[in-house]
Amino acid sequence: MTYFEKPVDVKETWHLVNAEGKTLGRLAARVAAVLRGKHRPTFTPNVDMGDHVVIINAEKIHLTGSKMETKLYRHHTGYPGGLKTSTAEHVFRKDPTELLTRAIEGMLPKNPLGNGMAKKLRVYTGPNHPHQAQKPEPISL
Repeated sequence: MTYFEKPVDVKETWHLVNAEGKTLGRLAARVAAVLRGKHRPTFTPNVDMGDHVVIINAEKIHLTGSKMETKLYRHHTGYPGGLKTSTAEHVFRKDPTELLTRAIEGMLPKNPLGNGMAKKLRVYTGPNHPHQAQKPEPISL
């Protein structure tokens, strides 16, 4: 008989990840798995089982090769001819947390369940964060 975890039985914990010296995609994939709850032996696809993740030192992340100059981020304003394009370097200079946030949220489900998982992600530049009271456990990914 297969065991299915119920939402009321899920115990959420807090994790602290230091992004210093890490590669963007590799870190994003591991954090997305924790947000999704795939690190638990009782993983259930239709239940938000993920933990809260606090990422610090987001400005010290790096991309391999020449992706900083060649990788493009696109969004549409909704108006005719409204496709806006910017390089990863431009997005990083404007807001260093945006690269990590977009990469991780892109790996989560695109539905209300994934929206709830995305709200459990907090990304900060620098080593300080306002979540000391939650006692996040440092994990190495």
